[in-house]
Amino acid sequence: MNYKAIALVTLFLLVLFGIYYSNSSKKISLSQPAKVNLSEWPSANQNFSNTRSALNATIDLTNISNLKPFWSFPIKGISEWGAATTNPIIIDNIVYFQDLKSNIYAVDFESGKQIWEKEYNLDIAGPAGVSIENGMIFGIKGHFEIVGLDLQGKELWATNLSENQNIGIDIQTTAQGGKVYVSTVPGVSNENFYKGGAIGILYALDQKTGKILWSFNTVDSKDIWGNKDVNSGGGAWYPPAIDTEKGILYWGLGNPAPWPGTKDFPNGSSRLGPNLYTNSLVALNQQDGKLLWYNQVLPHDLFDYDLQVSPILTTLDISGSKKEVIIGAGKMGKVYLFDRENGKTIWETSVGQHLNDNLKILPVGVTKVSPGPLGGVETNMAYSDNMIFVPIVNMVVEYTPSELVAKSFDLGTGKGELVALDAVSGKILWSNQFDSINVGAATVVNDLVFTATFNGKIYAFNKKTGEKVWEYQAPGGINGWPAVKDNTIIFPVGMGKNPILLAFKIGANGIIPSSSPLPPAGAGKGFGQ
Repeated sequence: MNYKAIALVTLFLLVLFGIYYSNSSKKISLSQPAKVNLSEWPSANQNFSNTRSALNATIDLTNISNLKPFWSFPIKGISEWGAATTNPIIIDNIVYFQDLKSNIYAVDFESGKQIWEKEYNLDIAGPAGVSIENGMIFGIKGHFEIVGLDLQGKELWATNLSENQNIGIDIQTTAQGGKVYVSTVPGVSNENFYKGGAIGILYALDQKTGKILWSFNTVDSKDIWGNKDVNSGGGAWYPPAIDTEKGILYWGLGNPAPWPGTKDFPNGSSRLGPNLYTNSLVALNQQDGKLLWYNQVLPHDLFDYDLQVSPILTTLDISGSKKEVIIGAGKMGKVYLFDRENGKTIWETSVGQHLNDNLKILPVGVTKVSPGPLGGVETNMAYSDNMIFVPIVNMVVEYTPSELVAKSFDLGTGKGELVALDAVSGKILWSNQFDSINVGAATVVNDLVFTATFNGKIYAFNKKTGEKVWEYQAPGGINGWPAVKDNTIIFPVGMGKNPILLAFKIGANGIIPSSSPLPPAGAGKGFGQ
């Protein structure tokens, strides 16, 4: 037996296997199921309880003064709402996000360099964005399709959710437990929101195939509350909360329409009754989509007051006993605490400016109202240490019984706030005022809370006291939300001529490419609702 020959062959095979294994390992990092790592930012709101709280990061009060720009990444896809009404996600040191032309990107977390791009160049509205589970990416393709990609950006399937040109998809996808959760809403652009006959439906899709597993109609009426030619409404704009142990989804739902009415049907008279399930929190069985309970906080809404932001799940010590609860809010400018078992309201707190918003019938003539249709709690809240952090838009508009007075709607005149509430009592603990609308959500990073405004200002506050400890003027307006990992926070800067992802890092040198112009006052809409 030629042992030398056998040894040489064996050595050759080992080398060959080593080369194969090395290459395979590189492929595996992009193709195997990504495990949930809460030290990164693996879903739209960091976790399925939607707390938007990064407690494993290293940014805090002791080093916030050293947080400086690190890298920027150009975003090319711009639609009528800007470029990025999204939350990036961070998994395995890769940043994934979607722009408002449906393009999906993978970017290296450490360098900001593009790894790959899936180009669609199809308008979408917003909010929008991707999710990841089981080695697949799920996003929006144009106004009507959900897509599944592999981790190299190859499209594996596409599922159309609407044949009605007045019903589209404006939500960041959620991937959990082998399913993709999304919703349609009544419209695809400023030109056709809330056309008669358009309704929102919640969907669960199979991750492997894109097949629709179940759906839930958020309009509990076959004739859309008595007039399907005029009425519309419902749907969800933001991801649900998921109790992964009990298998329950909690969705905040949108408003009914027309609002406040039409010339033929003033004050919503075409849709008499409560208009279920609009402006409701609904609990659905995760497996089959069956309704478990609902709480409609505002029946027969006249003012486009969705209960739209992502609900937050937590457990509180109330009157000496532990209670599982849900925190919800919406454009009516109210924050609610619900009992998770049955949906009953425990408390509600009004935040921001309020004017004539409790009217059930608008009088003849013009009435000033606040919050307006893009007011109140417009983007997602955060939660940490029994505190709720609430971003607010204050903007007065004018209504007649049949229409919004268009000239009164001006984002440039709006103001913003960030308010902290005690979660047990609903009491306001502190508040900060801004000279621009706050549509940058709230994000907790250890003992800090971040937010951003439409004029491009990014702020960090002491979580407990509300004291401002850091501020930065971004090179464009912001109507998206950040992701956090370790010593880095990444903001989408989606408004302006040169939108970017902008990463800040503790100890960075602060040098980024030249700034793009700020958006003009009132430019864009950016959040669809």
